[in-house]
Amino acid sequence: QVQLVESGGGLVQTGGSLRLSCAASGGTFRTYAMGWFRQAPGKQRELVAAISSGGSPYYRIPVRGRFTISRDNGKNTVYLQMNTLKPEDTAVYYCAAGGSGSYSLYSKDYYYWGQGTQVTVSS
Repeated sequence: QVQLVESGGGLVQTGGSLRLSCAASGGTFRTYAMGWFRQAPGKQRELVAAISSGGSPYYRIPVRGRFTISRDNGKNTVYLQMNTLKPEDTAVYYCAAGGSGSYSLYSKDYYYWGQGTQVTVSS
């Protein structure tokens, strides 16, 4: 069983930055694809960024050029650096681990989930 714990959320002004972290325990972190999802009130959960076990990244179009996903297999941690934040980035952000080394765009392919961390961007 894999446990995921997110941290780093908070309140920031438009244009600001936050760095989310997700620490994993209980599994073989280096073999998992990792994803960052977000869910805003009244909206469906959506993939923001993902990274394969080999380090290949994917970004949803609205965050390309602003967000960077990375992983440190030695620390069993995945990060999401978020720059130039906008009010529309406000959501609960979740990290997730997938059983396949290749990332997936679909939440159904991620087996383990963290509890989420709130990101609020004020205008």
